[in-house]
Amino acid sequence: MKAPLDLDQLQTFISIADTGSFTRAAEEVHRTQSAVSMQMRRLEERIGKPLFEKDGRTNKLTEEGDRLLSYARRLIYLNRETLAAFDDQRLEGTIRIGTPDDYADRFLPEIMARFSRSNPRVELTVVCEPTPGLVEHIKRGNLDLALVTHNDTRGQSEVVRREPLLWVTSANHATHEQETLPMAFGRPNCIWRRAAVDVLDRQSRDYRVLFSSFSATVITAAVLSGLAVSVLPECALRPGMRVLGEADGFGQLPDCRIGIMRGQTSQPEIVDALARHIAESLDNISVPVSEEAGSFDFAALAFAKMKRVKANQIMPGW
Repeated sequence: MKAPLDLDQLQTFISIADTGSFTRAAEEVHRTQSAVSMQMRRLEERIGKPLFEKDGRTNKLTEEGDRLLSYARRLIYLNRETLAAFDDQRLEGTIRIGTPDDYADRFLPEIMARFSRSNPRVELTVVCEPTPGLVEHIKRGNLDLALVTHNDTRGQSEVVRREPLLWVTSANHATHEQETLPMAFGRPNCIWRRAAVDVLDRQSRDYRVLFSSFSATVITAAVLSGLAVSVLPECALRPGMRVLGEADGFGQLPDCRIGIMRGQTSQPEIVDALARHIAESLDNISVPVSEEAGSFDFAALAFAKMKRVKANQIMPGW
């Protein structure tokens, strides 16, 4: 029977993967660079596969290294959760978190499950509002933490996930072929709405806003019923939607960046723990829809991803 994997080696491996540098990883794990290199040699010997390859000045994961990364994150998380379950000094209190409802639907189940298992004495109070409202709540001290759509002009947030922003229509209707394009958008201050309007204006495409709402449920219903076209991040895709691309006459949109904003709080330990759980949860969540007949156009989605990877050198697997 093979010996179990070393958790310290896995933690160092994750740090290298996240920073792209043995030197910066050594600073994070408080070891010398030579000690980090020795850990990785031993981990590669244990796995029996090369985990890194040089890409200029950075250390890029091999295919085997990329496979190991998801397992390593889960093992480190499970170790932390196990220790927390037997910690008599576990965190307790109440924390206020805010998120738009489109993120809540996709991300909150995973976030809440992970966090509650590790911190059963912490009560979560959840507020669902669009990002502009959440930013104001953070500024006024009404929230301890918010998961928001990152916008450089709204204030600082820590980006924890990047996804393609996509044109979507109903898979069962030809709404996108109408001469005057019916659109379903968020409120006028929605960053996705402004991005979509900029693209349509540059293409001199006639459109009219048929539905305007801060509710993701309303926007989704308008798209699925064939009443309107909209723009949604990858996480908000649903069965019955079709992704539109340049072949359909729709220009490329900027990526959606999902970030964490922190408020002034008297419980920084709980906020830090929740922020860490959010980052880990979002890192493990993949496309929400299965590839089957009647879902959405995966070829268009894959093409959109490929273009972004080539243009921005963003690693796939957002």
